[in-house]
Amino acid sequence: MKAKLALSGLILLLLIGLGVLSQAPAAGYTRVELTQADTGKTILSIVLRDGEQAVLTWRNSLFGLEVTEVFQAQAGMLILDEVTFGDPRGLPPPTVSPADVDDLYQTGGPFTARGLGKPFRRVMYRISEIGDPKMRIRDRVVAFKQAVGFGGAVILTASTAKLHETFP
Repeated sequence: MKAKLALSGLILLLLIGLGVLSQAPAAGYTRVELTQADTGKTILSIVLRDGEQAVLTWRNSLFGLEVTEVFQAQAGMLILDEVTFGDPRGLPPPTVSPADVDDLYQTGGPFTARGLGKPFRRVMYRISEIGDPKMRIRDRVVAFKQAVGFGGAVILTASTAKLHETFP
């Protein structure tokens, strides 16, 4: 009888330990979520290994340029690493330094920049008629306007994944 009780206690402690461990942060993994701002509905929830990319494409409504922003998952954040405002003539856009990017978002013209290193944990995207933003993560593409409609908003969040989320 005492052996059964001891074994039951051991199993219970093991289960509690596993439950606690499963909630521990997983080093090297980032949870990325896209949610509908007004309802909180999850559009996409995915765990990325550090170094995996999320690519946002959209059309700049002021200058009519196709924009590509490349984010890298890193330690529970998304790091904006590269941005390109495409040349409408199809020519390769000129390369600029990361220091010039903030001004160029406002003044327009084609350009590309790498090595930006801008960390993000939360971004809200408002959806207009022109921009048509889409995010590609692995083999999934989320069309924001299709997901939330004109005038809606998508919230992108990045956080450290839990250990249990890293298992398939």
